Amino acid sequence: MSETRQGDETVLLEETVGGVRILKLNRPAKKNALSPDLTSAIVSGIDRAMEDSAVRVIGITGVGDTFCAGADLSPAKNRERGTNTVDTAVSLVTGIRVRCEKPVIAGINGLAIGAGVSLAMCCDMRMASTKASFHPGYARAGTSPDCGLTWTLPQAVGHERAMRFLLEVDFIDAQKALAIGLIGSVVAADTFEQSFLAYCQKIAEVAPLAARQTKLQVARVGLPDDLEALIREELRYTGRGLKSSDGKEAVRAIFEKRKPIFTGT
Repeated sequence: MSETRQGDETVLLEETVGGVRILKLNRPAKKNALSPDLTSAIVSGIDRAMEDSAVRVIGITGVGDTFCAGADLSPAKNRERGTNTVDTAVSLVTGIRVRCEKPVIAGINGLAIGAGVSLAMCCDMRMASTKASFHPGYARAGTSPDCGLTWTLPQAVGHERAMRFLLEVDFIDAQKALAIGLIGSVVAADTFEQSFLAYCQKIAEVAPLAARQTKLQVARVGLPDDLEALIREELRYTGRGLKSSDGKEAVRAIFEKRKPIFTGT
């Protein structure tokens, strides 16, 4: 198993088993929240797997009891954000859905919130643990979705279900996520890691050319005319929301564990 270190933190673990490259988000103390370092590490991990002829399938999952609790909104991490973060987000979405010709499968081992849902929805297929739960996150923080979610979510579940999920701001469990089409399968929590690897290996047994050509053609269906522009526009709106008075109040309320008071500004 290899690892990607950023400073003193090992943010991503990588392991190849039977033609499957497993990428494990490794910030369990932060519920695997997406810091700029972790997002960059995922992009690099996808690129390495794309270039490795021994890898046929890429799996993305989390260490601990959480898949990904969204973007890291802590003040220190917010100061790191900027143009490079926007470029990295573009590379993440386009890398998984367009540039990567190999199937990418999300293994949602636990909680997925906001950008964690976006990451899962970027993937071609999704398997969840019975302990997994999903929360839209963005509206709770006073803003709108990013990382391609305004495209990937309606594509998977339809317009109304996407709007309901994003604006009702409720947690949903794995069975409801399955029912609305957010994920493709649910497996028992106590065997999740083994089941996820086994499914990835099953897909890896498909002829590589068949898998590549299938992904290439399916990925074109519903693809925005300019995906990069869509992602950049999402991020502009997300940033606008977070910088608004309501956005700042929403984030304060999250950290203070109280209900926010919105003014519409």
